Amino acid sequence: MKKPRRIIGIDPGLASSGWGIIEYAGSRLSYLAHGCIETEAVLPRAERLFFIYRQINDVLETWNPSEAAMETLYFGKNVSSAIAVAEARGVLSLAMAERNLPLAEFTPHAIKQAVVGVPRAEKEQVQEMVRLILGLPVIPKPDHAADALAAAVCLAHTPVP
Repeated sequence: MKKPRRIIGIDPGLASSGWGIIEYAGSRLSYLAHGCIETEAVLPRAERLFFIYRQINDVLETWNPSEAAMETLYFGKNVSSAIAVAEARGVLSLAMAERNLPLAEFTPHAIKQAVVGVPRAEKEQVQEMVRLILGLPVIPKPDHAADALAAAVCLAHTPVP
């Protein structure tokens, strides 16, 4: 039997970065943990980014995933918030690279397609499907953690070369 794939999913953000850990063995997905790294808006941006970096390293040390999935940057109308998210993605990506952790990146549409079967699914549909797929009694909270678990599920359903 193949070794289970332990996957961390990440939903990046400066104010709140969600993470979720699952295992995938055979065709079975198992939930392990989830959480959110939250930073205070009153802190300088550099301190917030360093806090995210330290916290994700603690998560990686605790759970020792074998691969990672992260949502790609979505450019809406607010470019300044997109820059902050891009910076958060940078420190999160750095933490993965330091551990030689393969990082797959997926668009929001690809994650929705993998989890719900519809690329333009509503956020609530994605969260409910994450709950059902992972056999959880309630939708994981906060939303960013549920989105991170969705990214992990997306990677689990992506064939490994």
